[in-house]
Amino acid sequence: MPAARPHTLAQVSDFDVRLLKLFRSVVECGGFAAAEGALGIGRSAISQQMADLEQRLGLRLCQRGRAGFALTEEGREVYQATLQLLAALESFRTEVNGLHQQLRGELNIGLTDNLVTVPHMRITHALARLKELGPQVPINIRMTTPGEVEQGVLDGSLQVGVVPQVGALSGLDYRPLYDERALLYCAVGHPLFLIEDAQLEDARLDSQDAIAPTFRLPAEVQGHYQRLNCTASASDREGMAFLILTGRYIGYLPDHYAAAWVQQGRLRALKAETRSYAITLAAVTRRERRPHRVLEAFLRALEETA
Repeated sequence: MPAARPHTLAQVSDFDVRLLKLFRSVVECGGFAAAEGALGIGRSAISQQMADLEQRLGLRLCQRGRAGFALTEEGREVYQATLQLLAALESFRTEVNGLHQQLRGELNIGLTDNLVTVPHMRITHALARLKELGPQVPINIRMTTPGEVEQGVLDGSLQVGVVPQVGALSGLDYRPLYDERALLYCAVGHPLFLIEDAQLEDARLDSQDAIAPTFRLPAEVQGHYQRLNCTASASDREGMAFLILTGRYIGYLPDHYAAAWVQQGRLRALKAETRSYAITLAAVTRRERRPHRVLEAFLRALEETA
């Protein structure tokens, strides 16, 4: 006669977990009768469910009868295994719930230079809010040109960037943040510095050595530079400021960035009413991107600063 195949538990289902929780209560209460109050069900229902568990496991877990309740040797081992299983389930539940309460991961953000002096400070406030929500979240800022910011968002090395919105690149989403006003400046020592706007002819203004940016600009802004005699170039606004402050060039700068030098008497705007333009700064993200809780929290914080 062939030996009987050993009984094995194929998988642990929700039903098995409920039976094991009942088994734990019976053991900790010291029997079926004592467990009635703790479980809120009658003794016959407890007995039936215990029988179901024994059948599922293929093991006799306890002795019950006139002599009282007692665990078998297998029952003691199953009880210890039950405690480990239920503790692991509780630990899993706590870990998963903790993921909803605390942000995990990092934020890699690319910024166009010299946004820190924007009075609105939406980026600063959003970063502060993110730090509150996820104290352990590393924040990595990369200062680079607008084109490199957009490329970084496209290739995934950056989750978000803030750039002047020139034209929407395929695969990117743009969220306008605020408009930035740029004025045409010269520095102390420049031949035009002491000439009042009323006496400053456009022809003379347009003949001065000027600086052209090498980053992309909207078509309507490019016309402002085409009027000028651009004999120098710069890849960012800080580079333009360096050249303007030599007193040998004129060039456009954001008014918030130039404000400190204007207050010091080192810069002045030339014909501000006609020689100015506005450009929209936007947060840029990849259109098709994987869910990223840190990024979504930062974007929500940006929206809250509006």
